[in-house]
Amino acid sequence: MSSLDEFCTSKAEWRSRLLRQRDELDEPTRQADDQALLSSLLGWLAQRQLSVVAAYVPVGPEPGADLPSVLREAGLRVLLPIVAGKRPLEWAEYTGPDSLEPATFGLLEPSGERLGAEAIGRADVILVPALGIDHQGVRLGRGAGHYDRSLPLRDPAAELLGIVRDGEFVASLPGEDHDVRMTSVITPARGVVRLPV
Repeated sequence: MSSLDEFCTSKAEWRSRLLRQRDELDEPTRQADDQALLSSLLGWLAQRQLSVVAAYVPVGPEPGADLPSVLREAGLRVLLPIVAGKRPLEWAEYTGPDSLEPATFGLLEPSGERLGAEAIGRADVILVPALGIDHQGVRLGRGAGHYDRSLPLRDPAAELLGIVRDGEFVASLPGEDHDVRMTSVITPARGVVRLPV
């Protein structure tokens, strides 16, 4: 068990520690992580017959810079989330950097036609942002519950791939019954790891 595991017991403690850890990363490390993540992700996606991917636009120190553009350039239809209050996320297609506009919480969201919350059900794989993911698939988000409300609308066969940095893939996180567990996780050093869910 790492010292991080020993001292963090609540979701709030985990969030604080993981956010601080992310903020302390230097820019060369972030860029190297992003390059490794995207390379592994494209290799993993190329082995599958997929057409639609639900993704997100990383902001600040979130891993995976340029994620939507890289996916679109790989020939995939990319759906991006739109925060719709305390309801499930809505979705719109990503058509390029010019299709993004500033939104709440410092996010960038697609400006095109809204496809509704049920559009997540069209995705073959859902790339999920996370602060941390544990070895059992428990995902720690930022606490607003947007993905908790949205992921139940997915196709049950869709892969749920959480994207984190290496130090954010940990042995155990506090989870709740309503948490939707990730089926896989991707980190810069380990690539895609299938989880026992």
